[in-house]
Amino acid sequence: MTGRTVLLGATGYTGGLVLDAMLRRGLKPTLAGRNGTSLASLAERHGGLDHVVADVSDLADLRKLVGPGDVLITTVGPFERLGFPVAQAAADAGAHYIDSTGEVGFVRALQDRCHARARETGSVMLPAFGYDYVPGVLAAHLAVRQGGDAVRAVDVGYFATGSLRRGLSQGTRNTGRSGLTLPVPHWHGHRLIDRRPASNLRDFTVRGRRRTAFLLSGTEVLFLPQAFPQLDTVSVHNGWFPALSRPVQAISAAAATAVRHAFGRKLLGLLTRPMSGQSGGPDAAERARTRSHIVAVASDAPDGVPLAEVHLEGPSIYTLTAELIAWGAHRLATRHDLTPGVVGPVEAFGLDALRLGCAEVGLQGRTHERQ
Repeated sequence: MTGRTVLLGATGYTGGLVLDAMLRRGLKPTLAGRNGTSLASLAERHGGLDHVVADVSDLADLRKLVGPGDVLITTVGPFERLGFPVAQAAADAGAHYIDSTGEVGFVRALQDRCHARARETGSVMLPAFGYDYVPGVLAAHLAVRQGGDAVRAVDVGYFATGSLRRGLSQGTRNTGRSGLTLPVPHWHGHRLIDRRPASNLRDFTVRGRRRTAFLLSGTEVLFLPQAFPQLDTVSVHNGWFPALSRPVQAISAAAATAVRHAFGRKLLGLLTRPMSGQSGGPDAAERARTRSHIVAVASDAPDGVPLAEVHLEGPSIYTLTAELIAWGAHRLATRHDLTPGVVGPVEAFGLDALRLGCAEVGLQGRTHERQ
Protein backbone atom coordinates (compact mmCIF):
# COMPACT_ATOMS: atom_id res chain seq x y z
CA MET A 1 0.00 0.00 0.00
CA THR A 2 1.48 3.35 -1.07
CA GLY A 3 0.59 6.94 -0.24
CA ARG A 4 -1.71 7.90 2.57
CA THR A 5 -5.44 7.92 3.18
CA VAL A 6 -7.08 11.05 4.57
CA LEU A 7 -10.52 10.98 6.20
CA LEU A 8 -12.51 14.21 6.41
CA GLY A 9 -15.46 14.08 8.81
CA ALA A 10 -14.31 11.38 11.22
CA THR A 11 -15.77 13.27 14.19
CA GLY A 12 -19.26 13.05 12.65
CA TYR A 13 -21.68 10.13 12.70
CA THR A 14 -21.01 8.58 9.28
CA GLY A 15 -17.32 9.47 9.42
CA GLY A 16 -16.98 7.70 12.76
CA LEU A 17 -18.47 4.52 11.29
CA VAL A 18 -16.12 4.76 8.30
CA LEU A 19 -13.14 5.17 10.63
CA ASP A 20 -14.13 2.07 12.61
CA ALA A 21 -14.53 0.07 9.39
CA MET A 22 -11.13 1.20 8.14
CA LEU A 23 -9.40 0.32 11.40
CA ARG A 24 -10.92 -3.17 11.27
CA ARG A 25 -9.24 -3.56 7.88
CA GLY A 26 -5.91 -2.50 9.30
CA LEU A 27 -6.03 0.92 7.61
CA LYS A 28 -4.76 3.88 9.60
CA PRO A 29 -6.07 7.05 7.98
CA THR A 30 -4.94 10.58 8.70
CA LEU A 31 -7.87 12.39 10.29
CA ALA A 32 -8.73 15.86 9.02
CA GLY A 33 -11.24 18.52 10.02
CA ARG A 34 -11.74 22.00 11.46
CA ASN A 35 -11.83 21.16 15.17
CA GLY A 36 -8.29 20.40 16.24
CA THR A 37 -9.27 19.49 19.79
CA SER A 38 -11.86 16.93 18.71
CA LEU A 39 -9.50 15.48 16.12
CA ALA A 40 -6.68 15.11 18.62
CA SER A 41 -8.96 13.39 21.11
CA LEU A 42 -10.33 11.00 18.49
CA ALA A 43 -6.85 10.23 17.14
CA GLU A 44 -5.59 9.48 20.64
CA ARG A 45 -8.50 7.12 21.38
CA HIS A 46 -7.52 5.10 18.33
CA GLY A 47 -3.88 4.62 19.15
CA GLY A 48 -2.42 7.93 18.10
CA LEU A 49 -3.51 8.37 14.49
CA ASP A 50 -2.08 11.24 12.48
CA HIS A 51 -4.39 14.24 12.32
CA VAL A 52 -4.37 17.65 10.66
CA VAL A 53 -6.61 20.72 10.87
CA ALA A 54 -8.23 21.63 7.55
CA ASP A 55 -11.24 23.67 6.48
CA VAL A 56 -13.42 21.98 3.83
CA SER A 57 -14.29 25.37 2.36
CA ASP A 58 -10.64 26.42 1.88
CA LEU A 59 -9.23 25.01 -1.36
CA ALA A 60 -5.67 26.06 -0.50
CA ASP A 61 -5.96 24.28 2.85
CA LEU A 62 -7.29 21.14 1.20
CA ARG A 63 -4.57 21.03 -1.43
CA LYS A 64 -2.03 20.54 1.34
CA LEU A 65 -3.73 17.32 2.45
CA VAL A 66 -3.06 15.00 -0.47
CA GLY A 67 -0.71 14.28 -3.33
CA PRO A 68 -0.73 11.95 -6.35
CA GLY A 69 -1.94 8.46 -5.48
CA ASP A 70 -3.24 9.37 -2.04
CA VAL A 71 -6.87 8.63 -1.13
CA LEU A 72 -9.16 11.39 0.14
CA ILE A 73 -12.44 10.34 1.80
CA THR A 74 -15.08 12.85 2.83
CA THR A 75 -18.33 12.39 4.73
CA VAL A 76 -18.85 16.13 5.25
CA GLY A 77 -22.18 17.35 3.91
CA PRO A 78 -24.43 18.76 2.68
CA PHE A 79 -22.25 18.18 -0.32
CA GLU A 80 -23.78 20.73 -2.66
CA ARG A 81 -22.75 23.36 -0.11
CA LEU A 82 -19.49 21.91 1.26
CA GLY A 83 -18.30 19.25 -1.17
CA PHE A 84 -16.88 20.94 -4.26
CA PRO A 85 -13.57 22.27 -2.84
CA VAL A 86 -12.74 18.83 -1.44
CA ALA A 87 -13.40 17.14 -4.77
CA GLN A 88 -11.49 19.80 -6.69
CA ALA A 89 -8.47 19.43 -4.42
CA ALA A 90 -8.37 15.68 -5.07
CA ALA A 91 -8.78 16.09 -8.83
CA ASP A 92 -6.04 18.73 -9.02
CA ALA A 93 -3.61 16.64 -6.95
CA GLY A 94 -4.20 13.36 -8.75
CA ALA A 95 -5.46 11.88 -5.49
CA HIS A 96 -8.25 9.32 -5.47
CA TYR A 97 -11.56 10.41 -3.96
CA ILE A 98 -14.56 8.81 -2.24
CA ASP A 99 -17.58 10.46 -0.66
CA SER A 100 -20.75 9.39 1.13
CA THR A 101 -23.18 11.78 -0.56
CA GLY A 102 -26.75 10.86 -1.43
CA GLU A 103 -27.18 14.11 -3.40
CA VAL A 104 -27.47 13.19 -7.07
CA GLY A 105 -27.34 16.85 -8.10
CA PHE A 106 -23.89 17.08 -6.54
CA VAL A 107 -22.67 14.02 -8.44
CA ARG A 108 -24.09 15.41 -11.67
CA ALA A 109 -22.24 18.72 -11.11
CA LEU A 110 -19.08 16.85 -10.17
CA GLN A 111 -19.07 15.17 -13.57
CA ASP A 112 -19.16 18.58 -15.24
CA ARG A 113 -16.60 20.24 -12.95
CA CYS A 114 -14.03 17.55 -12.22
CA HIS A 115 -14.18 14.67 -14.71
CA ALA A 116 -11.82 16.12 -17.32
CA ARG A 117 -9.32 17.28 -14.70
CA ALA A 118 -9.38 13.91 -12.94
CA ARG A 119 -8.70 12.14 -16.24
CA GLU A 120 -5.67 14.38 -16.74
CA THR A 121 -4.20 13.77 -13.28
CA GLY A 122 -5.15 10.08 -12.88
CA SER A 123 -7.61 10.69 -10.05
CA VAL A 124 -10.29 8.03 -9.61
CA MET A 125 -13.33 9.82 -8.18
CA LEU A 126 -16.11 7.75 -6.61
CA PRO A 127 -19.00 9.92 -5.41
CA ALA A 128 -21.96 8.36 -3.59
CA PHE A 129 -19.97 5.25 -2.76
CA GLY A 130 -22.21 3.73 -0.09
CA TYR A 131 -25.75 2.49 0.35
CA ASP A 132 -26.39 5.49 -1.84
CA TYR A 133 -25.95 4.14 -4.56
CA VAL A 134 -23.59 1.21 -4.98
CA PRO A 135 -26.15 -1.57 -4.37
CA GLY A 136 -28.57 -0.23 -6.98
CA VAL A 137 -25.84 0.17 -9.57
CA LEU A 138 -24.62 -3.38 -8.96
CA ALA A 139 -28.11 -4.90 -8.94
CA ALA A 140 -29.05 -3.05 -12.13
CA HIS A 141 -25.90 -4.20 -13.95
CA LEU A 142 -26.63 -7.79 -13.01
CA ALA A 143 -30.29 -7.50 -14.04
CA VAL A 144 -29.54 -5.94 -17.43
CA ARG A 145 -26.91 -8.57 -18.19
CA GLN A 146 -29.28 -11.32 -17.14
CA GLY A 147 -32.17 -9.87 -19.16
CA GLY A 148 -30.15 -9.69 -22.35
CA ASP A 149 -30.35 -7.56 -25.48
CA ALA A 150 -34.09 -6.92 -25.18
CA VAL A 151 -33.76 -4.86 -21.99
CA ARG A 152 -34.77 -1.22 -22.45
CA ALA A 153 -35.77 -0.14 -18.94
CA VAL A 154 -34.53 -0.63 -15.38
CA ASP A 155 -36.41 0.08 -12.16
CA VAL A 156 -34.44 0.13 -8.90
CA GLY A 157 -36.05 0.10 -5.46
CA TYR A 158 -34.36 0.78 -2.12
CA PHE A 159 -35.97 -0.84 0.91
CA ALA A 160 -35.20 -1.76 4.50
CA THR A 161 -36.29 -4.82 6.42
CA GLY A 162 -37.13 -3.86 9.97
CA SER A 163 -38.36 -0.47 11.17
CA LEU A 164 -36.42 2.69 10.33
CA ARG A 165 -38.57 4.86 12.58
CA ARG A 166 -35.64 5.33 14.97
CA GLY A 167 -32.98 4.19 12.57
CA LEU A 168 -32.19 7.31 10.51
CA SER A 169 -29.39 9.77 11.15
CA GLN A 170 -29.91 13.52 11.28
CA GLY A 171 -27.98 13.86 8.04
CA THR A 172 -30.32 11.44 6.26
CA ARG A 173 -33.36 13.24 7.65
CA ASN A 174 -32.04 16.61 6.48
CA THR A 175 -31.36 15.23 3.02
CA GLY A 176 -34.93 13.92 2.87
CA ARG A 177 -36.28 17.23 4.12
CA SER A 178 -34.53 19.26 1.43
CA GLY A 179 -35.32 16.64 -1.18
CA LEU A 180 -39.05 17.35 -0.96
CA THR A 181 -38.61 20.37 -3.20
CA LEU A 182 -35.52 19.52 -5.29
CA PRO A 183 -35.98 18.23 -8.86
CA VAL A 184 -35.26 14.54 -9.37
CA PRO A 185 -32.94 13.67 -12.30
CA HIS A 186 -34.59 10.84 -14.24
CA TRP A 187 -33.37 8.99 -17.34
CA HIS A 188 -36.20 8.78 -19.89
CA GLY A 189 -36.26 8.84 -23.67
CA HIS A 190 -32.46 8.43 -23.73
CA ARG A 191 -31.91 11.71 -21.89
CA LEU A 192 -31.92 13.18 -18.40
CA ILE A 193 -35.05 15.04 -17.41
CA ASP A 194 -36.04 16.59 -14.09
CA ARG A 195 -39.17 15.37 -12.36
CA ARG A 196 -40.89 16.13 -9.09
CA PRO A 197 -39.99 13.83 -6.17
CA ALA A 198 -42.59 11.10 -5.63
CA SER A 199 -44.37 12.03 -8.87
CA ASN A 200 -44.60 8.31 -9.63
CA LEU A 201 -45.16 5.21 -7.49
CA ARG A 202 -44.10 1.64 -8.22
CA ASP A 203 -44.65 -1.70 -6.52
CA PHE A 204 -41.78 -4.15 -5.94
CA THR A 205 -41.75 -7.62 -4.40
CA VAL A 206 -39.61 -7.74 -1.25
CA ARG A 207 -39.38 -11.03 0.64
CA GLY A 208 -42.54 -12.25 -1.03
CA ARG A 209 -44.63 -9.12 -0.27
CA ARG A 210 -45.59 -6.26 -2.57
CA ARG A 211 -44.23 -2.96 -1.30
CA THR A 212 -44.79 0.49 -2.73
CA ALA A 213 -41.95 2.94 -3.34
CA PHE A 214 -41.93 6.50 -4.66
CA LEU A 215 -39.79 8.03 -7.39
CA LEU A 216 -36.62 9.61 -6.08
CA SER A 217 -33.27 9.40 -7.83
CA GLY A 218 -29.86 7.84 -7.68
CA THR A 219 -26.59 7.82 -9.55
CA GLU A 220 -28.00 4.88 -11.49
CA VAL A 221 -29.55 7.48 -13.84
CA LEU A 222 -26.07 8.92 -14.51
CA PHE A 223 -23.93 5.80 -14.81
CA LEU A 224 -26.16 3.04 -16.20
CA PRO A 225 -26.89 4.71 -19.57
CA GLN A 226 -23.13 5.03 -20.12
CA ALA A 227 -22.72 1.29 -19.62
CA PHE A 228 -25.90 0.29 -21.51
CA PRO A 229 -26.71 2.79 -24.29
CA GLN A 230 -29.83 0.82 -25.24
CA LEU A 231 -31.60 1.86 -22.03
CA ASP A 232 -34.55 4.15 -22.65
CA THR A 233 -35.50 4.54 -18.99
CA VAL A 234 -33.77 4.26 -15.62
CA SER A 235 -35.95 4.89 -12.57
CA VAL A 236 -34.94 4.85 -8.90
CA HIS A 237 -37.47 4.55 -6.06
CA ASN A 238 -37.40 4.72 -2.26
CA GLY A 239 -39.54 2.30 -0.28
CA TRP A 240 -38.27 2.70 3.27
CA PHE A 241 -41.80 3.50 4.48
CA PRO A 242 -44.16 1.82 1.99
CA ALA A 243 -47.33 2.93 3.79
CA LEU A 244 -46.22 6.57 3.49
CA SER A 245 -45.52 6.50 -0.25
CA ARG A 246 -48.88 7.97 -1.25
CA PRO A 247 -48.87 10.63 1.51
CA VAL A 248 -45.32 11.59 0.48
CA GLN A 249 -46.57 11.95 -3.09
CA ALA A 250 -49.25 14.40 -1.92
CA ILE A 251 -46.83 16.28 0.34
CA SER A 252 -44.31 16.62 -2.48
CA ALA A 253 -46.95 18.09 -4.78
CA ALA A 254 -48.01 20.59 -2.10
CA ALA A 255 -44.38 21.49 -1.36
CA ALA A 256 -43.65 22.11 -5.04
CA THR A 257 -46.48 24.65 -5.06
CA ALA A 258 -45.49 26.23 -1.74
CA VAL A 259 -41.88 26.98 -2.68
CA ARG A 260 -42.97 29.24 -5.51
CA HIS A 261 -43.73 31.94 -2.93
CA ALA A 262 -41.58 33.40 -0.15
CA PHE A 263 -44.24 32.83 2.50
CA GLY A 264 -44.69 29.25 1.34
CA ARG A 265 -40.97 28.54 1.56
CA LYS A 266 -40.84 29.93 5.08
CA LEU A 267 -43.91 27.96 6.16
CA LEU A 268 -42.57 24.76 4.62
CA GLY A 269 -39.28 25.20 6.49
CA LEU A 270 -41.12 25.57 9.79
CA LEU A 271 -43.41 22.61 9.16
CA THR A 272 -40.59 20.25 8.14
CA ARG A 273 -38.08 21.32 10.81
CA PRO A 274 -39.10 18.45 13.16
CA MET A 275 -37.99 16.01 10.45
CA SER A 276 -34.35 16.77 11.28
CA GLY A 277 -34.53 15.08 14.67
CA GLN A 278 -31.60 14.87 17.05
CA SER A 279 -27.95 14.92 16.01
CA GLY A 280 -26.08 11.69 15.40
CA GLY A 281 -27.64 8.46 14.26
CA PRO A 282 -28.65 4.93 15.26
CA ASP A 283 -26.31 3.02 17.56
CA ALA A 284 -25.04 -0.49 16.90
CA ALA A 285 -28.04 -2.14 18.53
CA GLU A 286 -30.48 -0.10 16.45
CA ARG A 287 -28.54 -0.73 13.24
CA ALA A 288 -28.62 -4.46 13.94
CA ARG A 289 -32.44 -4.35 13.87
CA THR A 290 -32.60 -3.31 10.21
CA ARG A 291 -31.15 -4.62 6.99
CA SER A 292 -30.96 -3.07 3.55
CA HIS A 293 -32.79 -4.64 0.62
CA ILE A 294 -32.36 -3.47 -2.97
CA VAL A 295 -34.30 -4.65 -6.02
CA ALA A 296 -33.54 -4.10 -9.71
CA VAL A 297 -36.05 -5.10 -12.40
CA ALA A 298 -34.99 -5.11 -16.06
CA SER A 299 -37.83 -4.90 -18.60
CA ASP A 300 -38.31 -4.73 -22.36
CA ALA A 301 -39.88 -1.25 -22.08
CA PRO A 302 -40.95 1.26 -19.44
CA ASP A 303 -43.82 -0.47 -17.59
CA GLY A 304 -43.19 -3.40 -19.93
CA VAL A 305 -42.52 -7.12 -19.55
CA PRO A 306 -39.97 -7.90 -16.78
CA LEU A 307 -37.07 -9.95 -18.13
CA ALA A 308 -34.86 -10.29 -15.06
CA GLU A 309 -34.93 -9.35 -11.39
CA VAL A 310 -32.09 -9.06 -8.89
CA HIS A 311 -32.37 -8.78 -5.11
CA LEU A 312 -29.47 -7.74 -2.88
CA GLU A 313 -29.63 -7.76 0.90
CA GLY A 314 -27.05 -6.60 3.40
CA PRO A 315 -26.38 -4.78 6.67
CA SER A 316 -28.10 -1.57 7.74
CA ILE A 317 -27.75 1.41 5.44
CA TYR A 318 -25.10 3.06 7.64
CA THR A 319 -23.07 -0.06 8.33
CA LEU A 320 -23.12 -0.89 4.64
CA THR A 321 -21.99 2.62 3.68
CA ALA A 322 -19.06 2.51 6.11
CA GLU A 323 -17.93 -0.94 5.00
CA LEU A 324 -18.18 -0.08 1.30
CA ILE A 325 -16.14 3.10 1.73
CA ALA A 326 -13.47 1.23 3.69
CA TRP A 327 -13.33 -1.48 1.02
CA GLY A 328 -13.18 1.12 -1.76
CA ALA A 329 -10.43 3.10 -0.03
CA HIS A 330 -8.30 0.00 0.36
CA ARG A 331 -8.86 -0.92 -3.27
CA LEU A 332 -7.93 2.55 -4.49
CA ALA A 333 -4.78 2.59 -2.38
CA THR A 334 -3.51 -0.78 -3.58
CA ARG A 335 -4.52 -0.95 -7.26
CA HIS A 336 -2.99 1.06 -10.10
CA ASP A 337 -5.06 -0.21 -13.04
CA LEU A 338 -8.30 1.64 -12.30
CA THR A 339 -10.24 4.01 -14.56
CA PRO A 340 -9.69 7.69 -13.70
CA GLY A 341 -12.37 10.37 -13.78
CA VAL A 342 -15.71 10.81 -12.05
CA VAL A 343 -16.89 7.25 -12.48
CA GLY A 344 -19.40 4.77 -11.15
CA PRO A 345 -18.38 1.75 -9.08
CA VAL A 346 -18.55 -0.77 -11.93
CA GLU A 347 -16.59 1.47 -14.29
CA ALA A 348 -13.93 1.97 -11.62
CA PHE A 349 -13.44 -1.59 -10.39
CA GLY A 350 -15.14 -3.89 -12.88
CA LEU A 351 -18.31 -5.89 -12.28
CA ASP A 352 -16.69 -9.04 -10.90
CA ALA A 353 -14.44 -7.19 -8.45
CA LEU A 354 -17.33 -5.04 -7.25
CA ARG A 355 -19.59 -8.05 -6.79
CA LEU A 356 -16.93 -9.84 -4.75
CA GLY A 357 -16.25 -6.70 -2.72
CA CYS A 358 -19.92 -6.25 -1.93
CA ALA A 359 -20.20 -9.89 -0.90
CA GLU A 360 -17.18 -9.37 1.35
CA VAL A 361 -18.99 -6.59 3.25
CA GLY A 362 -22.17 -8.65 3.55
CA LEU A 363 -24.18 -7.50 0.51
CA GLN A 364 -25.35 -10.60 -1.29
CA GLY A 365 -28.34 -11.64 -3.35
CA ARG A 366 -29.93 -13.64 -6.08
CA THR A 367 -30.74 -13.24 -9.76
CA HIS A 368 -33.51 -14.88 -11.76
CA GLU A 369 -35.04 -14.49 -15.19
CA ARG A 370 -38.66 -13.38 -15.47
CA GLN A 371 -39.36 -14.68 -19.00
